[in-house]
Amino acid sequence: MAKRDYYEILGIERSSDGETVKKAYRKLAMQYHPDRNKGDAKAEERFKEIGEAYAILSDPDKRARYDRFGHSATSPGAEGFGGGMDIDPFEVFRSFMGGFGFGDIFGGAAGGGGGRGPRNFRGRDLQVNLGVTLEEIAEGTTKKIRVNRYEPCETCEGKGTKEGKEPTTCSTCKGAGEVRQVTRSFFGQMVNVMPCPTCSGKGTVIEDPCNTCGGEGRNKTAGTVSIKVPAGVGDGNYLTIHGEGHAGPWSGPSGDLIVVFEQKNHEAFERHNDDILYSLRISLPEAVLGATVEVPVLGGQAEMEIPAGIQPGKVLRMRNKGIRHLNASGRGDQLVRVDVYIPEKPSTEVKEVFEKLRDVDGITPPARHGKSFFRKMKDHIFGGE
Repeated sequence: MAKRDYYEILGIERSSDGETVKKAYRKLAMQYHPDRNKGDAKAEERFKEIGEAYAILSDPDKRARYDRFGHSATSPGAEGFGGGMDIDPFEVFRSFMGGFGFGDIFGGAAGGGGGRGPRNFRGRDLQVNLGVTLEEIAEGTTKKIRVNRYEPCETCEGKGTKEGKEPTTCSTCKGAGEVRQVTRSFFGQMVNVMPCPTCSGKGTVIEDPCNTCGGEGRNKTAGTVSIKVPAGVGDGNYLTIHGEGHAGPWSGPSGDLIVVFEQKNHEAFERHNDDILYSLRISLPEAVLGATVEVPVLGGQAEMEIPAGIQPGKVLRMRNKGIRHLNASGRGDQLVRVDVYIPEKPSTEVKEVFEKLRDVDGITPPARHGKSFFRKMKDHIFGGE
């Protein structure tokens, strides 16, 4: 089943600003929260849909990618473009409400999204730019790149403790990772839920930190990642590789690696979508008589027939010599624009040859001047002979 448009889900225009996005989310999230619609599967599904839409549209980078690539920027497929988004709608709601759950606000027990427990410290995403040549784009390739990122500490295996030691349960939150503050006012009881200040939401504390990582469970190192470059990618396309970003602290999951492709300029070819353009210079005899010539193509050489009497500026087409289509069968063509070479300083021998040709029938153009622009317009409007 195709996903609905995120703007449609929130009921806003594509030009809406961030404040409008927030207002729309607040209204709908409060309306469809499962704690207000207990046992209503449709409301719960709607709540998840609203949370996903807000998670994308409230983030300027994710929103820009979505506006450009649509749902392919947020779901698996298309060779991993945009990647999949693992979004917890309850966590989105709690973050939006500044740490409150639905039950916290209305004095009830939060269902589904309430009481989230110890925090899961996910590592940050990492973005790199990768230059690719037309040859690499045409067929696809695999490249290895070095990235500086946080990786799990090998000494403590990501736990953050010295060898033989284990984290201990936080005495403040008793392992819950959060604390609650209850305040009373004229309007009733207000419960504020926030990450535990002692353990920062982990639920545990490290009394004997690892000497290598200082208790964080990760170190910054230079790593190598293998990148599969899909055939047909364009400048600015990106690929999301899950779990190849920064490792999270204290054995938290790693973020994603976002690879943005940058197409390098080519000395011989210009790219036009999946077609490539090459400019070929031929001699006057080849233009008049025709010829079979070798022209460069991506990855080698190929023969091409020059028809007799070809005119300067004529574009010939070499089928299936261009770039493979992205995530589809077939490929583009190579376009060859013909340029007839005229010697700027002809030798005596060349001059003698053309002196003999000057008066040969068929050499001189039948008319020195074509129709003027105004004559063409007149003929078009009133008809010409």
